[in-house]
Amino acid sequence: MSLYRPSFLEPARADKSPTVVRAPSGVVFDVADSALGAELSPDELQVIKQDRGIFDTFPVSLITTQTIVRLSQMVGARLHVQRFRPNILVEAADEVPFPEDGWVGCVLRIGGMRMRVDKRDGRCVVITIDPVTSERDPAILRTVAHDRQGCLGVYGSTVKPGRVAVNDSVLIESAA
Repeated sequence: MSLYRPSFLEPARADKSPTVVRAPSGVVFDVADSALGAELSPDELQVIKQDRGIFDTFPVSLITTQTIVRLSQMVGARLHVQRFRPNILVEAADEVPFPEDGWVGCVLRIGGMRMRVDKRDGRCVVITIDPVTSERDPAILRTVAHDRQGCLGVYGSTVKPGRVAVNDSVLIESAA
């Protein structure tokens, strides 16, 4: 799935735009085309278009560059951030691995937004799939399960909506 690229035909009108999907072969399908479903699965998969997002347990996922670097060292392979699908990637002030674990229960200010860090992010098999090559590496999930209690990164809830931009500071406003 990571090699299939969805896009809007009218990006300026994303809420009204037709959505298309470019397959690895280069063929472009309408998102609801049954031929796309047939290409994705031989079991007559039906592809649908939602008019709103579909999210995991919490609306914001956050991971640090230090966490990705440390996990890369643990598994002996360079891991790309896209593998973990975070909403926010943070470069923490020091090189301590897994700093976001200590932020659970805290409120962070990132740009104009305030976010409560609710819990560690329990990971699933999707992190075993390289987003560029689609190759699988089960050792990644095994390592996270064995050494990190199955968790990597954190989930949070928006306390105060606001604009977030690249290079915004991340400040801990309150601790647990």
